[in-house]
Amino acid sequence: MKSSKNEVGRWRMLRQSQRRRSRWLEGQSRRYRHIYRIRQINHQQQQRLSLYAVIYGGLRHIT
Repeated sequence: MKSSKNEVGRWRMLRQSQRRRSRWLEGQSRRYRHIYRIRQINHQQQQRLSLYAVIYGGLRHIT
């Protein structure tokens, strides 16, 4: 069945808005992953620092 020009236009607009929304969501998740990675690295550094302080800070008191 042949679609009218109005229907074709409506479908194009719908498809365009869906594409725009999915791209926006993809960008948001990329940004979130970037922020999450920064926090993760920061947390790991804090853990290493505290572990270092416990091990080497404690040894100074023993010797």
